[in-house]
Amino acid sequence: MHFPFLPKTMIPRLIDIRAEDLIEQGVRLLMLDFDNTVLPYTSNEPTKPLLDWVSGIRTAGIEVCVVSNSKKPRAIPFCELAGIGLIRAAKKPFSKGIRACLDRYGVPPEQAALVGDQIYTDVLGANLAGVHSILVKPLHLHNIWLKGRHVLEQPFILIAKHKKTTQRR
Repeated sequence: MHFPFLPKTMIPRLIDIRAEDLIEQGVRLLMLDFDNTVLPYTSNEPTKPLLDWVSGIRTAGIEVCVVSNSKKPRAIPFCELAGIGLIRAAKKPFSKGIRACLDRYGVPPEQAALVGDQIYTDVLGANLAGVHSILVKPLHLHNIWLKGRHVLEQPFILIAKHKKTTQRR
C-alpha cells in the first residue's frame, strides 16, 4: 500500500511537467493547487512560460483545473486568462474539492493527477482520493509559517526520494 504522505511523483517546477508523461500515465485531468504552486503568494501576475505551459497541456487534450483551498478570489483572473476551471474552498486534504473537480469533468480518479507544493494538503488529499499526486517545490517561502511547514515536510520528501532511487535499481 502507498503511504498517503508520500508523493507518487516529485518534479522541481510545475512547468517541468510534460504533457507526454501525463498522457503516458493515462492522465486526462490535471488539477493544480494555486498558491505557491501556480503563482507565489506574493504575486498575481502569471508569466508567459506559465501561460504557454497551460496552453500546451490543454492542446495535448488534458483538462486543467485549479483546485484551491483558498476562498479568496485571487485565482479567478488567472483561471479566466488561462481558460481553465476553478474549484475554491476545496478543503484539501479532504476530498470535497477533488471529488467536485472529478465530477465536473467526468473523469475517474485513476485518470487524474493533482499537482501541489504541500505534503499535508495536496499530496495527502490526492492520495486519499485515489488521484496521482505530484509534488513540486514551493515557489516562494516568504514567511516563517511556510518555512516551518516546509521543514516538517522534509522527512517525507527524503523518504520519497529514497523510494524512487531504490525502485529504479
